[in-house]
Parts: sequence; C-alpha cells; structure tokens
Amino acid sequence: MFPETLPVAVVMERLRLDNPWCSYRWEAIGVVEDGAPPQTPPRVILEDERRRRVLYTGFRLTLRRDEVEDYWLNVSASEPRVFVLWRHDEQGEARPAFVTVSYGEAARWMDANEQVDGVPMPPEIYRWVGEFVETHYRPDPEAKKRRRYASSRLERHGKL
Repeated sequence: MFPETLPVAVVMERLRLDNPWCSYRWEAIGVVEDGAPPQTPPRVILEDERRRRVLYTGFRLTLRRDEVEDYWLNVSASEPRVFVLWRHDEQGEARPAFVTVSYGEAARWMDANEQVDGVPMPPEIYRWVGEFVETHYRPDPEAKKRRRYASSRLERHGKL
C-alpha cells in the first residue's frame, strides 16, 4: 500500500539585513526527507555573520484523497512547491508549525493571515506526490463546463 505520510524536516534561515527598520528576515528555504527520531531538537546547520540556518525535524507531509486535485495542480506546475507555515516563538525565533503540498491548504493558511513560504519541492518528494496523484486523481469531466467565460453564463440565461 502507498504510504500517505512522509517524515520531513524544514530548513529555516535568518538573514541579517542592512535596514534601519528591520535587522533580519526569517524564511523557510527548504524541506527534506527526514529520519530523525521524534523530539529531536532543532540544529543549527550553518551560521556566519550574515545568515543562520536551522534544521527543524519531526514534521509529516500527509496526503489526503480529498486534496488530490490540489496536489495535481502543484506537481503539474512549472515549479512545484512544499508550503511551510511558520510562526515566531517567544524568543523571536521562527519555528515551522505545519507543512503541506496542497495549494488549497496553503491558500487557506494565507487567508487566515498566517506566514507561509513555498520552497522548491525536492525530487524525492515530487516522485512521492506524483505517485499518489497517478493513483488517486481522476479529472472531473464536468469541471470544464463549469469554467466557462462569464459571457457564456450570461448567454445561457438569456442576458446577452
């Protein structure tokens, strides 16, 4: 049976800025497959005078059949993404909270004013999501009919 969850880690980067209003910027810069044991603490993987990168383990990408069209949209895009929702903790450090490969789920997070970064999808995650999509995605033949131009709807209702 196809595994519907995949353990992953998130790489967050703090970049020092030469800006009088803001001294640094946080962003998610990568997601990788992860085999670290649960409760592994975050680990600094790079630090110099300009940047600090921290690896956060213990996340799971979970694929659900009701999101399969959003996965298909992602893997068929020119630049597939993994989306990371992150928040600042009490010390001002950025900490990832959730990861997804669903356009819909990421959009819902953004609609809720959460901080979400899209990072390039690694090839091994792309293959995993692609296999899920090939197994479960069936295009809706009625979708094309619903996505007509506004003028088509007006014509159909006798308003043109």
